[in-house]
Amino acid sequence: MDTAEVVQKVVFDSGEAATMVEELRASYRSGKTRSYEWRVSQLQKLEKVTEFHEQEIVEALRSDLSKPEFEAFVQEIGMLKSSCKLAIKQLKSWMKPEKAKTSITTFPSSAEIVSEPLGVVLIISAWNYPFLLSLDPVVGAIAAGNAVVLKPSELAPATSSLLAKLLGEYMDSSSVRVVEGAVAETSALLEQKWDKICYTGNGRVGRIVMASAAKHLTPVLLELGGKSPVVVDSGINLQVASRRIIVGKWGCNNGQACISPDYILTTKDFASKLVDALKSELDNFYGKNPLQSKDLSRIVNSNHYARLTKLLDEDKVSGKVIHGGERDTSNLRIAPTILLDVPQDSLIMQEEIFGPLLPIITVDKIEDSFDLITSGTKPLAAYLFTNNQKLKDHFVRNISAGGLVINDTTVHLAVPSLPFGGVGESGMGAYHGKFSFEAFSHKKAVVYRGFSGDASVRYPPYTKGKLRLLKALVGGSLLGIIRALFGWSKA
Repeated sequence: MDTAEVVQKVVFDSGEAATMVEELRASYRSGKTRSYEWRVSQLQKLEKVTEFHEQEIVEALRSDLSKPEFEAFVQEIGMLKSSCKLAIKQLKSWMKPEKAKTSITTFPSSAEIVSEPLGVVLIISAWNYPFLLSLDPVVGAIAAGNAVVLKPSELAPATSSLLAKLLGEYMDSSSVRVVEGAVAETSALLEQKWDKICYTGNGRVGRIVMASAAKHLTPVLLELGGKSPVVVDSGINLQVASRRIIVGKWGCNNGQACISPDYILTTKDFASKLVDALKSELDNFYGKNPLQSKDLSRIVNSNHYARLTKLLDEDKVSGKVIHGGERDTSNLRIAPTILLDVPQDSLIMQEEIFGPLLPIITVDKIEDSFDLITSGTKPLAAYLFTNNQKLKDHFVRNISAGGLVINDTTVHLAVPSLPFGGVGESGMGAYHGKFSFEAFSHKKAVVYRGFSGDASVRYPPYTKGKLRLLKALVGGSLLGIIRALFGWSKA
């Protein structure tokens, strides 16, 4: 058969992946990515992507998720732009070696900690914030001086295609690449040896990534998720609390966000007041027919829509809906839905919801909610609404989560001086701001010495006098050191 008659798509397999990685390693070994000039130039180009292509990004996010333009700008474009600006402004200070103290055992000497790039890193991003979660780790990887491969999520195809196009146009292709595709392409990438892998997504795939990385002893940064609780105490500004819960849940991609509130814990006595406040504010925000609201994202695809309807239709749960529950299967839309007192053994309480369903669990007294939280896996975020200082202190001291917020939800994501990451099953490692730079750097210890002060005590033959002196040095006793130097024994 004439090969001209057949047009065959080039398959990205393990061979293609190996070739690409070797090309990137050659670029990295040349030293170009280590220079301050290269790092800044690439960060400036990423910033230009956000400035010159804002409308294209908004349109891609609308195509993939029906994401409102407001959320697209504030939660994705604006946050990435801020991340770039901060890295550009702070890069020189981040790159500067840190002075470190030395001890008497190495006297005279000086020491410092040098941040060096890890090498060639792989970033596998998520579909729910496909622009931000793709490029925010890239900012840290480039700032640290690495060569980078980005694998966007195939579940957000418009954004994935746009990222490949824009990074191909703006970035240094000898050191920054984008690989599109699904499971086959991701598997081919995971077969390669990387110097770090950053994965954002769910725990099931996180385990696959970690197992692949273990074959090469590759470190991983896993940004996963979990069931992020909201504890609501009485005696608070209920309107403000309700609005902040709503914007953290449904105002973040219609609940399809790793730090969105997953369920609420409150007392039996207070539950009805909280429900009324939530209903009132939901009507104010999204109207009486929220399925028609242009301020709510749709469910990403039919598989996730089916998963969410399965949670909602379980026999022990379906009768617990007290607000919402409307669906539009053809447009993959589910209205903001509140459920009251769903059983602990129901599916909706056993897995991360990642959608517009919000169960409320009631307890006899608010302190009981802490026991319920700690009995499960550690969440990515945990939230508390209260005016009680003792309750705040108890919450911070005893609740282990990636991050905590008191009297609000999700806002810790926007504080660049804080690390963002999980703990336990909600992830490992952290990034944002300087933490992004550190996540993709190796802290190298360096000691400087001259040729003076060469103490014979460290060399053979090992005498009792040398041992006494070393013991005195380790003990830190000045009198002991003097005794050892002069050969005095203890009285």
